[in-house]
Amino acid sequence: MRPFELTAPETVEAALASPGTFLAGGTTLVDLMKLNVLTPRHVQDINALPLRGIDTSDGLRIGALERMSDVAEHPGVYPAISRALLLSASQQLRNMASLGGNLLQRTRCGYFRDVGTACNKREPGSGCSAVSGANRMHAVLGTSDSCVATHASDVAVALVALDAEIRLTGASGTRTVRLADFYRLPGATPEVENDLRPGELITEIVVPRLDWAQRSTYVKVRDRQSYEFALCSAAVAMDIRDSHIVDARVAVGGVATRPWRLGAVEAALRGAPATLETFEAAASVAAEGAKPLSGNEFKVSLLKRTVVRALIEGSR
Repeated sequence: MRPFELTAPETVEAALASPGTFLAGGTTLVDLMKLNVLTPRHVQDINALPLRGIDTSDGLRIGALERMSDVAEHPGVYPAISRALLLSASQQLRNMASLGGNLLQRTRCGYFRDVGTACNKREPGSGCSAVSGANRMHAVLGTSDSCVATHASDVAVALVALDAEIRLTGASGTRTVRLADFYRLPGATPEVENDLRPGELITEIVVPRLDWAQRSTYVKVRDRQSYEFALCSAAVAMDIRDSHIVDARVAVGGVATRPWRLGAVEAALRGAPATLETFEAAASVAAEGAKPLSGNEFKVSLLKRTVVRALIEGSR
């Protein structure tokens, strides 16, 4: 780790007035600094900023500095969000990591984290070692010749499924962005991962009121049961009345370069009976546009099975 200057602003205005990399829980940033993947000269500890609080009175509003474990255990948080958080990392990490930081965490691609290998995210124009390398954990949706890294966040998948928005505050003011629009596809510029502008902070996460999301769920398939990133995951919420699906929200993770909303699956579910046959038919279009690599072709079928499993759980 290279030397750096550490400051601790106490107001949002003070934090925005000084350049530097923001530190909340540090569960991603510190790791990458130790590996020399990130080498900031100035780090701002923002934990004193007034960016906490959970309000479930009308939808869900969460301060960006709320810890993952506190959000997961808070009454009134939609089950898909709570479950996604509880299936993330270890209890110790969940106690440290902030929700805003989780949404901004960097990919766990081994090539990105190894400064001795080519990675366009870390060093634009150097190439993507994963395309022809060890790519079992990598994406099959939303990829490009420049990058095939999966997005790492579990809770981002649930939030995208539930149409969450984030408040972004910078020197020029505050703006609101749909989380689904916040994350960018890699294209030819995989180093630009999201719509966060220089100096901006995520200050709040807002989920609109959705009464039928109280029966939502999150399914995560991984190599081991604890502290492992997803091979595939699915967040599902369905409005079921008289055994028919009135509306549905479905998003997946572990298989794409950003949290991936499955609009075609949702369209196939609406108006159909809530049966296994419906779920299987809808899931059959979940992998449309997939481009598997040499080591992850299994994710195409795994994606469909994971969606079916989540739909079954979400219908109960």
